[in-house]
Amino acid sequence: MGTSAVLSSIFMTFFVAVGCFMAYRDVVTAKQASITRHYTFNIKLKNITRLCHTKSIVTVNGKFPGPRVVGREGDRLVVKVVNHVPYNISIHWHGIRQLRSGWADGPSYITQCPIQTGQTYVYNFTITGQRGTLFWHAHFSWLRATVYGPLIILPRRNESYPFVKPYKQVRILFEAVINQSLQTGAGPNVSDAYTFNGLPGPLYNCSVKDTYKLKVKPGKTYLLQWINAALNDELFFSVANHSFTVVEADAVYVKPFETNILMITPGQTTNVLLKTKSKAPNATFFMLARPYATGMGTFDNTTVAGILEYETSSLTGLKNRPLLKPVLPAINATNFVANFASKFRSLATTKFPANVPQKVDRKFFFTVGLGTNPCPKNQTCQGPNGTKFAAAMNNISFALPTTALLQSYFFSQPNGVYTTDFPAFPLHPFNYTGTPPNNTLVSNGTKLVRIPFDTSVEVVLQDTSIIGAESHPLHLHGYNFYVVGQGFGNFDPSNDPPKFNLVDPVERNTVGVPSGGWVAIRFMADNPGVWLMHCHFDVHFSWGLRMAWIVLDGKLPNQKLPPPPSDLPKC
Repeated sequence: MGTSAVLSSIFMTFFVAVGCFMAYRDVVTAKQASITRHYTFNIKLKNITRLCHTKSIVTVNGKFPGPRVVGREGDRLVVKVVNHVPYNISIHWHGIRQLRSGWADGPSYITQCPIQTGQTYVYNFTITGQRGTLFWHAHFSWLRATVYGPLIILPRRNESYPFVKPYKQVRILFEAVINQSLQTGAGPNVSDAYTFNGLPGPLYNCSVKDTYKLKVKPGKTYLLQWINAALNDELFFSVANHSFTVVEADAVYVKPFETNILMITPGQTTNVLLKTKSKAPNATFFMLARPYATGMGTFDNTTVAGILEYETSSLTGLKNRPLLKPVLPAINATNFVANFASKFRSLATTKFPANVPQKVDRKFFFTVGLGTNPCPKNQTCQGPNGTKFAAAMNNISFALPTTALLQSYFFSQPNGVYTTDFPAFPLHPFNYTGTPPNNTLVSNGTKLVRIPFDTSVEVVLQDTSIIGAESHPLHLHGYNFYVVGQGFGNFDPSNDPPKFNLVDPVERNTVGVPSGGWVAIRFMADNPGVWLMHCHFDVHFSWGLRMAWIVLDGKLPNQKLPPPPSDLPKC
């Protein structure tokens, strides 16, 4: 079945997960530091109703969103995935370092062939040096729209958070419901609605009764664990008359800072503390979310509403309380987004150091943005001037191979699968954020970058205005990286690097490349394997905004990629 047919009945999802200590029972004593935790994911079809319409969607264990996966730092996770649906699938454990376990990373045709109908694959990996909020999701076609769930990493036993212990953790989920995906070379249809925990709320038709309510007690601190699993939506979020303390991003603790508005891109996670008022106020409070959008295409310019209300022993009815609304930034508030991103800093303490590379072995400069491909013969295309939309890095639109890159690399069989000549810099420099060039066509190929083990890497990601400047959430598999600098306009290799933060830059796995600007990241290539780097807007991913790194084995046994598991799926 073609991609568009598969997706015609799929919901696009964004979710914020909060609170996952509840009801999880360890099967070992508290004295054991690390354990193996087993999960089974049955991929099944299920009918789900939203906005008074029922559709058949792909789910895990019949749940939408899917089940939470919980582990402690140091635990081993063994997840058996059984595919019962008529579509191929794979699961990516977004943000997990996958140290020497690249076979479990999950992106189809990169680290594995997809799991075919009736087949089973066991993902087996250890959580090393990470704690906090991540998530898992499908990494085949657009099935991530409904196949996703929270991945919560608790601290080791007897270790505490570096912030005040919360009274409670609560789960909140966003979704965006759509009817169609990309066809005829154009973009996807806009979503019908956003939702909180599957509930669209009172601002949408047929949804007044489907309003999410978060009930809190006065004088308490709640830990909200946010996960943006959206396909194509960056969102602002705020609660009327309340503020947050940001304490973690992408499963890495950060220096706490206060804000009353959050912005989170697809692929990012953010943990915040919400401290409730000391006394229950005589009011209820709207929780609102709506998109941040900078591209030229259409998008869902609607707002989802939930309600925060205080538990009280008062006999006064809730209907008599005023309902207060927060004020959100403008849809295209790029300066706000840049200022918000700049507030994130690593703790940079002895226990949680910022090991940012001070010296760089290899420097790369990647342009990211949109372009076009010629329209195939006998087909009508709806891209610019009758073309098909494409997306590229250094003007190369990544073509997925028909067999997995990691397998081809491990068995030294690259011929006809990939080449290692991805350019370190644009082959034809131009004014990246100035007047767009006349030629918008991109090249196509499966080109990778090959680097030795333990290479210190710096990558500058530069947005382009070829078909309109636009923000891009870039995700790197297998690694965290340090965001050492960002700015607007074209990156200046002479004047910008001296301003880099090499003391306490934030450590992330997904970063937003500013619209009409650039961001610089650094990381140590200390994890052998093949690692995908891509835009986390699925529409841009589908158009080719992706590339991959080959990190070679090191000299020591613990620096080498093990052989593939016996049940690795075949293409």
